[in-house]
Amino acid sequence: MDYTQGSISRAILLLAVPMMLEMAMESTFAVVDIFFVSSLGASAVATVGLTESVLTLVYAVAIGLSMGTTAMVARRIGEKNPKEAADAAVQAIIVALVASIPFALAGIFFAKDILRLMGADDWALTHGYRFTAWMLGTNGVVVLLFVINAIFRGAGDAKWMKGPTEKSFLEAWWLRRFPANPLKWGSVLSLADAEELLIEFRKSTEAT
Repeated sequence: MDYTQGSISRAILLLAVPMMLEMAMESTFAVVDIFFVSSLGASAVATVGLTESVLTLVYAVAIGLSMGTTAMVARRIGEKNPKEAADAAVQAIIVALVASIPFALAGIFFAKDILRLMGADDWALTHGYRFTAWMLGTNGVVVLLFVINAIFRGAGDAKWMKGPTEKSFLEAWWLRRFPANPLKWGSVLSLADAEELLIEFRKSTEAT
């Protein structure tokens, strides 16, 4: 659909609803994680909560990048210049990956220190820190989910909110079927969503 033609109100509605649904599903990440790790006890739940608090900083960066990405891609699409839109999209992905590096290094090397600073108990520092390390170490996946979805929105393909939606359902199914090590698998499963979105983005750029 060409959103540069027709009613502005209708275009805003069609673009805004998928975005609102995407953000609603993003908020369920922590809920799904906490539900399945609750079998490990209060310390495991606290570990997830503390880690999600730190990830709020990642979300802030990701949302800022996604807003700029949507604006840049939408401008080029509006100019009927899909090649420059694809160039802007690739540059946005590179910037997103670079922006995720400091968080990844902090998670990989200082997960225990971060949890200790936030008042985590001994169990979290002994066992739960791996969840923090995985989540922060792979935060580039989270940033890419935001940015790649922003690219599709800017191109007028707002139906691509699959990352947050599928991650929640995939995690729920996987951890119910394979309940061992929920702290580990709760972080690892995010990788599948970014990979799928990258494949779809590549198909879209090749089509242009």
